Amino acid sequence: MIADSRALSARTVVFVRYGGNTTSPEPLNDAQPGDLLLPSNRTLRARGSGTYAKPALSESDLLHRWEQRGLDLGDRDRSARYLRHIGYYRLSAYVRSFEQQRDVLRPGTTFDDVLGLYIFDRKLRLLVLDAVERVEVATRAAIGDRMSLVSGPHWYEDAHLFANRRSHAVLLSKVDTIVEDQLARPADQPSHADSFTAALEHYLTQYDQPSRPPSWIVLEELSLGSVRTIYSSLADPSYKSAIARSLGLMTPVLDSWLLSYQRVRNISAHHSRLWNRGLGVYPAIPKSRDIEWLQDRKLFAREPWRGQRLYPVLVSLQSVLHTIAPGSAWSGRLADLLAEHSTVPLAPMGIPRDWYDDPFWPRRPND
Repeated sequence: MIADSRALSARTVVFVRYGGNTTSPEPLNDAQPGDLLLPSNRTLRARGSGTYAKPALSESDLLHRWEQRGLDLGDRDRSARYLRHIGYYRLSAYVRSFEQQRDVLRPGTTFDDVLGLYIFDRKLRLLVLDAVERVEVATRAAIGDRMSLVSGPHWYEDAHLFANRRSHAVLLSKVDTIVEDQLARPADQPSHADSFTAALEHYLTQYDQPSRPPSWIVLEELSLGSVRTIYSSLADPSYKSAIARSLGLMTPVLDSWLLSYQRVRNISAHHSRLWNRGLGVYPAIPKSRDIEWLQDRKLFAREPWRGQRLYPVLVSLQSVLHTIAPGSAWSGRLADLLAEHSTVPLAPMGIPRDWYDDPFWPRRPND
């Protein structure tokens, strides 16, 4: 169902207020239901006035359109197979990277050029998700460990620990839905001696009270957006500060970075284009030298356009990895990926040509 436009214009969206040692990122434009930091009214831009009337085209027609725009298909059957299984709309975003003007490709552009860029972006998404996964897991653990020691395994049920009661009510509703959904499924049946039931299934089939599981189970089931909302909604600043410090960060920085990671995770999980995309929300640039960051700390102030691309996200992920996985070879794998696809321009990602020379990036022995 499409919401009434008058209701849409009255919606509120999540914005984060930053202070202290941070620089504000851009606001998130796709807040999820129940995600609540500090509400602020927003004004939606006007919609276009046209009527969409483009027809669906056959596979042959779509290939012909690319040829008309200057794309050398090479093996037409092979190109058709990729088109069929990837889709014209998805591939078109990569075709446009080779345009010299609208709908006119640079001379000599081949389908393999487009496919190579698509493959690079797929590898980049997987690499970014690898780091996001580590940071996300560490954040879930940090929140659960700290708050369980403060107020017991079911601390999240205590409304007094949250600054916003509505946000807390939404959280409990989500947990109840998780419990109900699990009980509505067939019972887990371990298939052999080395398999065992999930923690949520075990709790629900062994215990009746408390009706909701302990937080370490709940935090594994909730989305990253919900975990971010829990952290942002904690009432006691000292708890938030302790959680952030365990990750090598400060409270407003962690607030900001989780927002960015949620966005990047959603893009990557939906296999969408990442490499040259404007994300709409960007990690706050820390000013405190207690937070690991580039040696060139003025880079994003001097060249602010870089801060509107993927590079600050990559830097922020490595910053947390310095604390939670100091032996990680993630930055080396990033360097390998960029070297393997050396024809992919760095500027659309905001990455400087000499990025790996900054001592912030861990070097492997043979680099």
